[in-house]
Amino acid sequence: MNFFYVMNGRKIKHYSLIVLALVFSVGVIYAERDNITVFSPQQPAAIYSVPTEKKVVALTFDISWGEKRAEPILKVLKDKDITRATFFLSSPWIQSHPDIVKKITDAGYEIGSHGHKHDYYSKLSDDEIRTQISTAHSIITDTTGKQPNLIRMPNGDFDKRVLRIASEMNYKVIQWDTDSLDWMNIGTDKIISRVVSRAHPGDIILMHASDSVKQTHEALPVIIDQLRSKGYDFVTVTELITQTETDGKAVQDKSTLSSTGTSQLNAAVKH
Repeated sequence: MNFFYVMNGRKIKHYSLIVLALVFSVGVIYAERDNITVFSPQQPAAIYSVPTEKKVVALTFDISWGEKRAEPILKVLKDKDITRATFFLSSPWIQSHPDIVKKITDAGYEIGSHGHKHDYYSKLSDDEIRTQISTAHSIITDTTGKQPNLIRMPNGDFDKRVLRIASEMNYKVIQWDTDSLDWMNIGTDKIISRVVSRAHPGDIILMHASDSVKQTHEALPVIIDQLRSKGYDFVTVTELITQTETDGKAVQDKSTLSSTGTSQLNAAVKH
């Protein structure tokens, strides 16, 4: 009988250790749930660039206000025979400038959403985020006749919740790897240098065409010429993503936390 109790005691001790180990593991997984991806499907993430060996880049332009800068930039693109580029437009601007929107679409450029209200979406409720995205979607679709599926959040601001909701609404969140800082009006030469020195295959380049930028139309021709001299071709963001998916490579993304700090700088100017 004593032997019987000794064996049970050992088993109880053994099972107790297993239970404790399981409890500890669950605790660790819970505490690190935002950082663990092995045990769950991949979460939606913003796209900053795509992995490719081809020398292709996507020029992107954000517009949320004004009417003085967009057309000079469109003229540069036409003069330089750039037929592929992506414009992220806020819906209030679209409503106020349907004529310029038509010029963008007539030129064959891609239009993505820049949201409706120019606000920090990570601070909004789930329903407010959905309203902002859906309102912009309806206005863009009604104006252009095409449904957008790319969105660049105002101020480049997002968090995991914003990414999830955007994904549920069939949108890809597009950021950038190269920031021209043209919205800071740092000088034509500096804008050129930043873009040309940082551009790489699969890069998404951030520029603006709102009235806050005063040097973009001057820097853009040189940027195009210098990138071409390095062997680069220009494509839309969708073409960049599609090409990568066709090649069977995963689209490169970064952390699903808020933007890389650029959004804090971007708050200084409504671009």
